[in-house]
Amino acid sequence: MNDRVSVDLKDGVADVRLVRADKMNALDNAMFEALIQTGERLQAEAGLRAVVLSGEGRAFCAGLDMGNFQAMASGERVGGEGSAGALVTRNRTPGGANRAQHAVMVWREIPVPVIAAVHGFAYGGGYQLQLSADLRFVAPDAKLSVFEIRWGLIPDMAGMALLRGLVRDDVARDLLYSGRIFSGEEALQMGLATRVCADPRAEALAYAREVAQKNPHAIRAGKRLLNLAA
Repeated sequence: MNDRVSVDLKDGVADVRLVRADKMNALDNAMFEALIQTGERLQAEAGLRAVVLSGEGRAFCAGLDMGNFQAMASGERVGGEGSAGALVTRNRTPGGANRAQHAVMVWREIPVPVIAAVHGFAYGGGYQLQLSADLRFVAPDAKLSVFEIRWGLIPDMAGMALLRGLVRDDVARDLLYSGRIFSGEEALQMGLATRVCADPRAEALAYAREVAQKNPHAIRAGKRLLNLAA
């Protein structure tokens, strides 16, 4: 797991980083598993107050590792995890989410605020991952896209559910149908970024430390109620 995701926990703030920088943090089987294990660990972490989720290197997350995905779709075993069917159906959650969906939604289910710090590229599955955060701090020149249509897919790693709560219906449809690339500045205008920051991770960590000073019971209750309302 440490080959894909690192966690530095200090004073109640978890600094979580995708660390597959040589592949722009692309999602392979090991990354899916690391996201799930890390998210589930943090759900149960005593004293946790806030989480910052970011990526090392040139990107937040460039989306699916397509070489890995193509091998899974062909039925070959990749990294000991099996076929594409295993990726989708193995170990569904009690709510019915498959493994890829759980790798995203586990971050929304963490009981404290999660801030995504997004720079470089966030395409496809990587874009869906940052949608799971409570807040998104985005670099102005970040390149973002609901990229799945370019592969003949739909954003079904929880992106469909999360996107509709953030933008108008026609905007969501535009992004889904076109797969167009847009900037952090445009994301802010559409309501898909909370802040545009020159250094998203630094600002996200500063914000998380501020949240960590607030009453933890009120923060957790607020997130629980907002999730229930959605």
